[in-house]
Amino acid sequence: MWADLRPIGRNSESGGYRRFAWTGADTDCREWFKAQAETRGLTYELDRNGNQWAWLGDPTAGDAVVTGSHLDSVPDGGAFDGPLGVVSSFAALDELRSRGAKPGRPLAIVNFGDEEGARFGLACVGSRLTAGQLTVDKAHALRDAEGISLAQAMERAGYDPEAIGPDPERLARIGAFVELHVEQGRALAETPHAVGVASAIWPHGRWRFDFHGEANHAGTTRIEDRRDPMLTYANTVLAARKKARMAGALATFGKVGVEPNGVNAIASLVRGWLDSRAADEETLADVVAEIERAAVERGTRDGVDVRVTRESFTPVVEFAHDLRDELAKLLGGVPVLPTGAGHDAGILSGVIPTAMLFVRNPTGVSHSPAETAAEDDCVAGVTALADVLEGLACR
Repeated sequence: MWADLRPIGRNSESGGYRRFAWTGADTDCREWFKAQAETRGLTYELDRNGNQWAWLGDPTAGDAVVTGSHLDSVPDGGAFDGPLGVVSSFAALDELRSRGAKPGRPLAIVNFGDEEGARFGLACVGSRLTAGQLTVDKAHALRDAEGISLAQAMERAGYDPEAIGPDPERLARIGAFVELHVEQGRALAETPHAVGVASAIWPHGRWRFDFHGEANHAGTTRIEDRRDPMLTYANTVLAARKKARMAGALATFGKVGVEPNGVNAIASLVRGWLDSRAADEETLADVVAEIERAAVERGTRDGVDVRVTRESFTPVVEFAHDLRDELAKLLGGVPVLPTGAGHDAGILSGVIPTAMLFVRNPTGVSHSPAETAAEDDCVAGVTALADVLEGLACR
């Protein structure tokens, strides 16, 4: 399975993956998922939001145990973020069958669409729509860098954008969702354990900072006459690092757009996107407010107008304690640890019981071509997931 997925959407220059929602690479990944389901004799379904399902047992019976993750990527992302969870789910089902396990509850594997939000700027679109956390109007209004709407992209890929929306009937049939994911950090690397259980997801969000200045000639405009938004932006990036460090939080400007974007021109507009995360919502709000205050103060000095728009926000997620504790018990006391990364399991936690397993990442690097996990640890993850599915569905 891993060998089949490896070349899909991989950039030959960077070595990273560009599997963006509703593109050719995404279609190829979806075809791979469907083939894996059919090869195993599973019932394949495509839901109203473009999420893929593979069922062992009656999909309508209720109280199902579901596992899976996503197959899309961030720009030049790594091979493991998302796909490890999907591949491990199929492998865990194979392991259950080899054990002769007899599930008493339906089992399903899911591939949630557009988890990373790399194309349309909003993470977890597939699971947000399903859970009713994203309205149809707002989904239709999402646009990529080329101005193509989510609805247009879905239609071009052969899906019906008019069908999207909340799917409470489907969620009502799920008793538990367990997502396996490569750890995006080094907590497990400091332990002898290859697998851990998630306790919570830090609250996090994305804010767009628009710095409006004045375009002018780079070679003739005196320094004192400039209204250069790049200066305000640069100072805000440094302020974000300082404010986050002081609060024990995280703040990152990882995406920027410049107009007119000329080498010999002072910019008229710099647009930067802030990703910020913290252990609690109060700290997160304080950090973002401090960053905005620093931006406005610097903008006043530079003659630059600063406008801030919150584009997304996900509150703190405490995974279902009973399910989390049961997983830890089934796996013999493995570490239980929080994460700052968002996941479909976090989105769904408000409507169904969810939990997560992490597989050790020796370097902690993620969202990068350098992302990796040892084969033995990946196999340990499959075994752990199989143990969990057997414990939940075969009792």
